[in-house]
Amino acid sequence: MAKKQKEMPKEQIITLFDKEYKESELSDEQKVMINHVADLERKIQSSEFNLQQLRFGKQAFVDALQSSVESEDAESNKETK
Repeated sequence: MAKKQKEMPKEQIITLFDKEYKESELSDEQKVMINHVADLERKIQSSEFNLQQLRFGKQAFVDALQSSVESEDAESNKETK
């Protein structure tokens, strides 16, 4: 049985500021900065998603409060007539 040769993984190309770089061309410090930027971008997207949920939830409570107050006002008006 013939052994399969492992394929060498292709070197990752990273585009920075409209220029392409091979990963091997970057210093360890630059790679760390790239990872930080990517992680921060994920966190920003997650925070925006959470903010959207929070705003929607807040509006649901405001709507429920308004409905409750208006309902009580309507009941109060019926009783005073």
